[in-house]
Amino acid sequence: MQPCRLVADELACRRGDRLLLRGVGFSLRAGDALHLAGPNGIGKSSLLRILAGLMRPYAGQVEATGAIALSDERLPLDAHRPLGAALGFWRRLDGAGVHQADFGLEDLYDVPVRYLSTGQRKRAALACLAASGAGIWLLDEPLNGLDAHWSIVAQAAIEAHRAGGGIAVIASHQVLDLAGLMVLPLLDHLP
Repeated sequence: MQPCRLVADELACRRGDRLLLRGVGFSLRAGDALHLAGPNGIGKSSLLRILAGLMRPYAGQVEATGAIALSDERLPLDAHRPLGAALGFWRRLDGAGVHQADFGLEDLYDVPVRYLSTGQRKRAALACLAASGAGIWLLDEPLNGLDAHWSIVAQAAIEAHRAGGGIAVIASHQVLDLAGLMVLPLLDHLP
C-alpha cells in the first residue's frame, strides 16, 4: 500500500441554504482511525463526501495522499447482476486482491444483488472497499444491518487495513471497538 495521509483544514459544509458544519479539522496518518460522531442530519455523510472529493466544501480544504475509497448507502454493484459477477467487475477494475470469502459471501455469488438483505449488501460493500486497494477508507455506517458476528468481522477488517498502513474515517451511530480510535464530536462544529 502506498503511504497515505488525510488532512482537513477548517472545513465547512453547506446543504442548500443551511450551513451544517464549520471549522472541522484533523490530520490523519497511516494507521489512524477517526470516528465522526453526531446525531442524524448533522452532516456526517456530507463530510465523508467532501473528504472523498465528491462534494465541494463550503469553506476550507482537504489534502489527501493515497487513494480514497468510500463505502456509503449507495452500493456500487449492479443490482441486476449476480453478486459474484458484480464483485468480479470491481476486482478486475481495481486490480486488487482481497478475496470476498473474507466476508462470507461465497454462497451468495449466484444471487442477484437486488435480492441481498441489508447485512449481505453491507458485507458486499465492505468486500468492494477491501478489494479496492485504497489506503484511505471512508465508511458511512459500516455496521448497520450486521449481526454481532459480522460486526466483529467488519471491525477486524478495518483493524487489518490500519495495521497495513491504511487510514479509516468512520461515521457511525454504533459503538466501535477499534484500538486508538479518535473521536470527532461534530456537535462541537455547529454554526
